[in-house]
Amino acid sequence: MTYSDRRAQLLELFQLGIAAADPAQCVPPQLPAKPKGRTLVIAAGKAAASMARAVEDNWDGPISGIAVTRYGHGVDCKRIEVIEAAHPVPDDRGEVAAQRLIEEVRALGQDDLALCLISGGGSALLGLPAPGLTLDQKKAINRALLASGAPIGEMNTVRKHLSAIKGGRLAQAAYPARVHAIGISDVPGDDPSVIASGPTVPDVTTQAQALEILQRYKIDIPDAVRAHLSDPANETPKPDDPVFSTSSFHMAAKPADMVEAVARAGSERGYRVISLGADIEGEAREIGLAQARLALEAAAGRSPDDPPTLIVSGGETTVTVANSDGRGGRNCEFLLALTIGLGAHPDICALACDTDGIDGSENNAGAIIDPDTLGRIRAAGLDPEAELGRNNSWTAFHAVDDLVITGPTRTNVNDLRLILIG
Repeated sequence: MTYSDRRAQLLELFQLGIAAADPAQCVPPQLPAKPKGRTLVIAAGKAAASMARAVEDNWDGPISGIAVTRYGHGVDCKRIEVIEAAHPVPDDRGEVAAQRLIEEVRALGQDDLALCLISGGGSALLGLPAPGLTLDQKKAINRALLASGAPIGEMNTVRKHLSAIKGGRLAQAAYPARVHAIGISDVPGDDPSVIASGPTVPDVTTQAQALEILQRYKIDIPDAVRAHLSDPANETPKPDDPVFSTSSFHMAAKPADMVEAVARAGSERGYRVISLGADIEGEAREIGLAQARLALEAAAGRSPDDPPTLIVSGGETTVTVANSDGRGGRNCEFLLALTIGLGAHPDICALACDTDGIDGSENNAGAIIDPDTLGRIRAAGLDPEAELGRNNSWTAFHAVDDLVITGPTRTNVNDLRLILIG
């Protein structure tokens, strides 16, 4: 295969991974029985609008509701209002939308159903501060957490303890109505309490843990936030709280589904597939260098007649930001480190992309490389190692037209990394 052929194969496999989490296919099997009373749809996350559309297309009774999604990720719905707000740092639209959601579910009765559609990104999109806190305080802490390199579980521990809607508080507000949550997971381990900071499920983390995380990452803690986290009355509802007796959670799609679908497709195409699983976490550049070593070992062990090898992995890496002026998300940072580690090996191409279509805060899903990429970056007048040190991976790949731009996919099962050898 030529480099162009291998790039096309990687892009096709990425699209297959996205298709494995298409809400139109994965949401309908999880729909509940209709209630005696009214049905209210509450959706939050990057897949919120497409999940709401899937419900509308498969629900023949009366229905209403609100879906809050990221700017540009909306779709047309007839009976469910779609609101777009900011991600990853919340804005006023998200705060107002979250307040409306709380008010809507509080009006439900025992015979009613809150059909909650939860996907990654919902934590930032539901930007309603706990009483006594302000959105500006939450935004400042959120920005600091995003730059700290903290894993998603730790970030969400803090977020849910500063929120009036996350950490089980949406289910608390809906009680005694039945809460039927359908989730698309974007987190390693698929813990419902981590997906969008678990608005409908019990929270096993504590205020003390949230405070410790902020202190460990040396994040400035306003007096009001410290006081809030020190007051036991502000603790999130726990598993033994009766508000969860009418609540259930049902997983529609998860990263492992995506990884398995891509691995299966690779095998069907004759590749020797090595799956590293869907739950990889860690510093993006370190994971990139580690996978470069693995790829080089696999390449060294091949004979000319062997079939191509495909290394597949999912999960969510992190980036500790050393340069606030750098441009690039975790997939580009992983891939630039991988490119450097491979050293222009002639038989290896790779792709790293986020299945939601957005890598960090830029407009690309990620990037794709071939053996010429490293040389082309240098020929463009850039030093790959220096750009990696500046967290400026987007700039490096943009300079050589190696960015992958899909636009919003309206689903989200986290990152897909593919390395094709031979």
